[in-house]
Amino acid sequence: MSDAAVVVDDVSKRFRMYRERNNSLKAALMRGRRASYDEFWALRNVSFEIPRGATFGLIGENGSGKSTLLKCIARILSPDEGSIRAQGSIAALLELGSGFHPELSGRENVFLNGSILGMNKAEIARKFDEIVDFAGIEAFIDQPVKNYSSGMYVRLGFSVAINVDPDILLVDEVLAVGDAAFQDKCMEKFAEFRRAGKTVVIVSHAMGSMRALCTEAVWLNKGTVADVGAANDIVDSYVDAGHKERVEPTEISSEARWGSGEARITRVEMLDSDGEPSSRFHPGDKVAFRISFEADGPIERPVFGLALETIEGAYAWAYHSRDGAFVPDRIDGRGSVDLTVPSLPLQAGTYDLNASIVDYTTTHTFDFVRSCYRFDVLMRAPHESGGIVVMGGHWGNLTMDGGPE
Repeated sequence: MSDAAVVVDDVSKRFRMYRERNNSLKAALMRGRRASYDEFWALRNVSFEIPRGATFGLIGENGSGKSTLLKCIARILSPDEGSIRAQGSIAALLELGSGFHPELSGRENVFLNGSILGMNKAEIARKFDEIVDFAGIEAFIDQPVKNYSSGMYVRLGFSVAINVDPDILLVDEVLAVGDAAFQDKCMEKFAEFRRAGKTVVIVSHAMGSMRALCTEAVWLNKGTVADVGAANDIVDSYVDAGHKERVEPTEISSEARWGSGEARITRVEMLDSDGEPSSRFHPGDKVAFRISFEADGPIERPVFGLALETIEGAYAWAYHSRDGAFVPDRIDGRGSVDLTVPSLPLQAGTYDLNASIVDYTTTHTFDFVRSCYRFDVLMRAPHESGGIVVMGGHWGNLTMDGGPE
């Protein structure tokens, strides 16, 4: 326990899933028996340690037991088996507006929520201005919180929780509704917590934030521990496991295309280094993009094009065959054309392809299809630190001018 803020030791938690409920005393008496139920184990034999001073992530799919585990750590729920030991005071921000009374003002709720988290009235009064300033809701502090937006709820609740100055802070997903400026303030506050040797435990589905914020993480899968270790490694494994092979090309929808129609794209797919269709690659892999097409009649000097976007919609790349010095004299009927990339220069992530057939001037579109193929780029160690592209650089050649004698 000397280096661990929290020890989760073989914890299991079950809930009753009722098939039918007795909604009234009369119904219960008429049935003459208790409502039947099944047991659902939200957590099963979960064990790991959270080091003191770590920013620790709990990741996993919906229903994997993350929030249940966080509530057990916060002592809101008790494990049915096993134990959880924590060293130091705990503050938890687990649900939107938890601890708030909707009819009371923000000011009154600061005192109410602060007292729930263990502060006395004098401590709350001393920190009140700091709490309100961090939340950024000075103009609304005397308004009933039932009139607050979800973002205002979160900012005020988080501000109270961190100003309790706990040894361990538990945060469950709710920060996702904060605006960009508030997210930056939270990042700064987490950094302050780390410097002060405090422990933060976060549940989130935002893997980019988890990778940036957390030092270590545990991956829960259907209530059991799938893996635990360095946050970057755990996030990479979790994200890669969620990328399922999409061997069949995405069906081309007429709602996502336009053009005059003399030539049409019938299929878009990607091939791996063995020439086999795939939708999962690694940075540096040799890949080929294949556009299959059909022309109703002769099309002189057609130009084929591809464009790439991230799944978030960021425009990443485009290349057409005229710029690549490949313009067929004519196409007529069915055929296909390949664009080969010897080393895929993309970071891990999910990407969408757009494809087109245009005339030689690139001003007339025969067919343009948006989001016609989706593929995943998986992590490969060592990997570059962030962004979209892989530069393939190598660190080295360190020189020093020397220092004072």
